[in-house]
Amino acid sequence: MFVAQNFLMAIAQLIDFVLTAYVWIIIGRAIISWVNADPYNPIVRFLYEATEPLLGRIRRVLPISVGGIDFSPLILIMAIMFLQSFLVPTLKQLAM
Repeated sequence: MFVAQNFLMAIAQLIDFVLTAYVWIIIGRAIISWVNADPYNPIVRFLYEATEPLLGRIRRVLPISVGGIDFSPLILIMAIMFLQSFLVPTLKQLAM
């Protein structure tokens, strides 16, 4: 029984870490979009390739762009915060 509890706790912590890292990747992508970055730079390419699938879906579903400002990173960060505050504690409580 304690093996399953430890496994669920480890999964919850791993999900929390991955979601936090992805938030930082989204923030990096937003900062890179403010400057004229070299599109052939490996870091810039990684940021675009890691975030564009989800951000593109959000832009298709909710075309929210006011005055040239793209709000899709903000919406994605709020969705990740919801997952962190719902999914991670739920898994931790299941482990108890």
